[in-house]
Amino acid sequence: MEEKQPPKQREDDCVPDSPAPNKSTALSVYSDAVSLQRVPRPIHLFTMRLVLPLLLAAASLRAQQQDPIGERYTKHEFRIPMRDGVKLHTTVYTPKDASRTYPFLLQRTPYSCSPYGADNYPSRLGPSEHFLRAGYIFVCQDVRGRFESEGSFVEMRPHGGAVSESTDTFDTIDWLLKRIPGNNGRAGIVGVSYPGFYAAAAIPGAHPALVAASPQAPMVDLFRGDDAFHNGAFMLAANFGFYRFFSEHKQPQRPAQAREAGFDFGTPDHYDFYLKLGPLSNSDEKYFKLTNTYWTDNLRHTSYDQFWKSRSLEPHLANSSPAILDVGGWFDAEDLQGPLRLYYAASAGKPSRPVTLVMGPWVHGGWARGDGASLGSVRFEVKTAEFFREKIQFPFFEHFLKDAGAWKPPAAWLFETGRNEWRTFDVWPPANARRRTLYLRAGGSLSFDPPSGDPAFDQYLSDPAKPVPFTSFIASGVPQVYMVDDQRHASARPDVLAFQTEPLEADLTIGGPITARLFASTTGTDSDFVVKLIDVYPPESPLGPYQQLVRGEPFRGRFWKSFEKPEPLPPNQFVKIEYALPDILHTFRRGHRVMVQVQSSWFPLTDRNPQKFVPSIPDARPEDFIKTIQRISRSRTMPSGLDVFVLP
Repeated sequence: MEEKQPPKQREDDCVPDSPAPNKSTALSVYSDAVSLQRVPRPIHLFTMRLVLPLLLAAASLRAQQQDPIGERYTKHEFRIPMRDGVKLHTTVYTPKDASRTYPFLLQRTPYSCSPYGADNYPSRLGPSEHFLRAGYIFVCQDVRGRFESEGSFVEMRPHGGAVSESTDTFDTIDWLLKRIPGNNGRAGIVGVSYPGFYAAAAIPGAHPALVAASPQAPMVDLFRGDDAFHNGAFMLAANFGFYRFFSEHKQPQRPAQAREAGFDFGTPDHYDFYLKLGPLSNSDEKYFKLTNTYWTDNLRHTSYDQFWKSRSLEPHLANSSPAILDVGGWFDAEDLQGPLRLYYAASAGKPSRPVTLVMGPWVHGGWARGDGASLGSVRFEVKTAEFFREKIQFPFFEHFLKDAGAWKPPAAWLFETGRNEWRTFDVWPPANARRRTLYLRAGGSLSFDPPSGDPAFDQYLSDPAKPVPFTSFIASGVPQVYMVDDQRHASARPDVLAFQTEPLEADLTIGGPITARLFASTTGTDSDFVVKLIDVYPPESPLGPYQQLVRGEPFRGRFWKSFEKPEPLPPNQFVKIEYALPDILHTFRRGHRVMVQVQSSWFPLTDRNPQKFVPSIPDARPEDFIKTIQRISRSRTMPSGLDVFVLP
């Protein structure tokens, strides 16, 4: 990992830094930062080129006006020493009203605690406006190796050892309790996306004063379905260019100097760009020249090896002490799996305080901004984000940090899409849910009745030169709307199998994890299999026969026995492919149909499988990419289908 030169040391690091005006930045702590978290993802970088001039103009305008936050809060900047001597830049905003005490509310981030300088204030503080009015001591910290903090940045620094994100959080809270006057002895931590990982990483070995943690869209296990790899398939579009944001900061820099427009694709059609790129090893030769350290790590660690296992938080989340408000979005294109893994791991142990899962119909960070009433063509008819901020998130912190109000949370507080209403559950998946299987049947039908024929299968030709696109439109990056996109473009292709029920005679509610079980064969020695669950609207609906994606997930065939040790698929032989799709809570309404699609590419959301087993797919040669015939069994002895939980 690259080293970062430490900032110039002061004689007394326990006193605030001197003011260093920085009028060129428009990023602010918590609320403003939420909308820009993980901005280096390609879709966000494309957008930043358009919005950055507007943000800078807004910052200039604010500088000319009297800042209301400066009237109510005093800002200080500190360099807080960790147990190994590394000092982390930390900004603290304390209420000027000293008539009562306040809890700390932390955010730790790799995306900058700007604006820097004791006289420069952000436009907003806290996860929502409710916190600003209620009064908290807001704390923002640049993590190791980022912006104004010393040390080396490590992608998802492994837990354990002499120092970790947990020990850094512990040391920070301990220092704040002893040196910041007016605190009530309690602390909470919150964060979305990468800051959500830091909030989750604070839970193991938490400081006794850390009584409330809200990891939101946290990364928990990058290989196992969270951001980097999904069941062994590399999430290409989400990761290409992202790590430039981390790898190029060799010196402490102000955000105005550090942020840039990102990678220039030269076209809005990223399907075409990645297709012409060829094998992924070409990316270093053509573009990165081995300077994009973390991108290269992804290309070198394509199985579930110690590199990924050491970065997983999942084994460390049992027996938690803080109350946990675990938040995610059903349509989060980046970190959908993280909140679910965190919930199952934390609730399965012996937590000292409640663990509550909250899932709404949101994209990445969508609960922290806007009203959450729609996504693309799909409307939810409820202002879900506003409800979350006012009725769930704010009462959670008020109760545990101030003893204000009652907090008797359910195990899961989930928004049911399709029927469009909030529901609560004492256990998740629901205890009264019935496990059933949707079977793939002859003639493209789908049914809860198992097939009776034997043998029987459907087949298609998979060509890596013509992969199935993951959107129905020309896309750059990963548009979040793809999570509910119309799948008619896919079902019309000859390399996609589509199975659907008859129009439903009554509502069908599916809630909980989904298991795809395919009996599949290929004429090659490797293959991807993508399974999608789709809600087909009736022709008379306002959207027409819209095929709304509800859930989709890939699986890389070489991992049919183990994610640790890939093996070739036996040519022309049916094998069992079984894997989990992230949870849902969705009602297929009366008159709708349930559809399942099966295909062998989802491009460029995932990278292309050459369909010939090679030791490393990123290093595959052009001649390794071959056409294959894929067969999916739907026989009595090898019934393919989806295992789901049906709610009464």
